Amino acid sequence: MTGRLVAAVDLGASSGRVMVGRVGPDELELKELHRFGNDPVRLPDGLHWDALRLHREILVGLRGAVRAAPDLVSVGVDSWAIDYGLLDRDGVLLGDPYHYRDDRNAAAVSAVHARIPPRELYTRTGLQFLPFTTIYQLEAARGSSLLAAAARMLLIPDLLGYWLAGGEVAEITNASTTGLLDIHRRTWDRELIATLGLPDVLFPRLASPGEVIGPLRDEVRAETGMSDATLLTLVGSHDTASAVVAVPAADRPFAYIACGTWSLVGVELDGPILSEESRLANFTNEGGVDDRIRYLRNVMGLWLLQESLRTWELDGSPERLSDLLVAAGELPGGGPVIDPDDPGFLPPGDMPGRIMTACRATDQPEPTTRPAVVRCVLDSLAAAYGRAVRDAVRLSGRDVEIVHLVGGGARNALLCQLTADACALPVVAGPVEATALGNVLVQARAHGLIAGDLERLRALVLATQDVRRFEPRAGATSGVG
Repeated sequence: MTGRLVAAVDLGASSGRVMVGRVGPDELELKELHRFGNDPVRLPDGLHWDALRLHREILVGLRGAVRAAPDLVSVGVDSWAIDYGLLDRDGVLLGDPYHYRDDRNAAAVSAVHARIPPRELYTRTGLQFLPFTTIYQLEAARGSSLLAAAARMLLIPDLLGYWLAGGEVAEITNASTTGLLDIHRRTWDRELIATLGLPDVLFPRLASPGEVIGPLRDEVRAETGMSDATLLTLVGSHDTASAVVAVPAADRPFAYIACGTWSLVGVELDGPILSEESRLANFTNEGGVDDRIRYLRNVMGLWLLQESLRTWELDGSPERLSDLLVAAGELPGGGPVIDPDDPGFLPPGDMPGRIMTACRATDQPEPTTRPAVVRCVLDSLAAAYGRAVRDAVRLSGRDVEIVHLVGGGARNALLCQLTADACALPVVAGPVEATALGNVLVQARAHGLIAGDLERLRALVLATQDVRRFEPRAGATSGVG
């Protein structure tokens, strides 16, 4: 790759990568430089992210970026949402951040709702109920020595950006997932924060995608070989916000499925929907790039499949996913379907055993072979996607003619076809690296390498990236709308 490049640090809930992108008015090219696992660590006090390892892996990737582009323009960081690190008054991290799958949050939900009823929370923040949202995690930390010593809370991408370049900020697309942002004013909800008894000082200045934080720290430049001309630039730091930027949509009204460890299914709107019907359907109004609203529902996603594969590996009999998908595709339809969002599937553990238990509990035949387990997961996810798309259309009034499925799930042809069938709509699968593409596009626009609104950026994605189209088959479920 030649020309002026930007680097994307893209962290998912199971893996991370550092990529470089070249962007121009008629070009969009992405190259992976470093990929690494992102596995939680269980300590006596609970489940944590290994934040220091993530920082080290980022530095390894950025060293590779310097080799690819000595005159690198910018670096941008995105990651999963909700989780955070606490800093003391000297800017020192107070312990490894807790993982959202840790079970410490259960009691915190009722404590928060005793102060702020769920309906009022929804009208203030626009967020769906998830028991591990930041608001509940902070309640779970109440009375702890860590929270007592904390002078600042930084969400994961902001924490990693702080280590790279300084600047204690909260990028707004990710801040919108905390349950503490005023959906109307797009500011921290200081009244809510006070009601919950949280220290106001914890919450840093809000900042928007495209804001330039500044040059990298001296120690980062020494470690990576980067010049002082390379700048940290904010992107849609919630990975789904970046992924939606890179949906290769033309002029047809669309729904999107950002499909990875989690799946985010919804439509893009200009303003939030805060009706009681929307709350009861558990739809969320999260911030997007350029002040768009990502109106969506979380679906458990490929976690069910990933954790099944991990269970078999721990049993000493690992499986190749490609072989399982072929075998699953040969099974007839009409098998058991579970609710992938059942809370019982949230923690790590024996996922195949939990799936069989769920089938028994609903008087369905158990998937007794591994291909049958995989087929049950994929049928269940596709059905959940179809329900979410139909609900998004019904609740928003937004027409949908096509579904864009981006992220790692776009590689899974069986899932894409089942999703087209469940939605009774064409599914366009890809790009796989939508999050990294959205990350580099926002950086490139901020530095004048490209211009235009989101539609212009998406047109560039459509013109330059490979996608695959899946048509709904005869006999699919009834159409959306």
